[in-house]
Amino acid sequence: MNNNDILKNLRFTLNLRDEHTVELLKSAGIEVPLEEVKAWFLSDEDEKYKSLYDIKLSAFLNGVIIMKRGKQDDKPVINEKKLNNNIILRKLKIAFNLKDTDMLEILKVADFEISKHELSAFFRKPGQGQYRTCKDQILRRFLFGLQKWLSFNRPAPKK
Repeated sequence: MNNNDILKNLRFTLNLRDEHTVELLKSAGIEVPLEEVKAWFLSDEDEKYKSLYDIKLSAFLNGVIIMKRGKQDDKPVINEKKLNNNIILRKLKIAFNLKDTDMLEILKVADFEISKHELSAFFRKPGQGQYRTCKDQILRRFLFGLQKWLSFNRPAPKK
């Protein structure tokens, strides 16, 4: 999946404005001008469009983790220079404090079912025999399911 598409999907899911995206990146240690963030959300046919590099998507995901779970004082934020779908899925699991059962439910909401063993294979180390690469289709379905799942599971606004 394209990094820009992942960011667009998460921004919509979390209902974030461009300015909030800048703040999330900053919380993970990366300064990005507002104009560059806006360029990430343009159509790839637009001349002002900019591709989102892995390290900046990693910083955004780390910013979401910090927003949802708080910053760990004893650990520095590490923004990966190279991402893959497995790492992205792991960061989303951490950010939203998801259990395996939650993740399976999210995929089910998106009309995509896998077993618990298939899911756990995405979180193994690449050298292990049971390791499996998370394909674009699974990540796409997960992001779609996450959006629907969060809308069902958000608490009602307080009056």
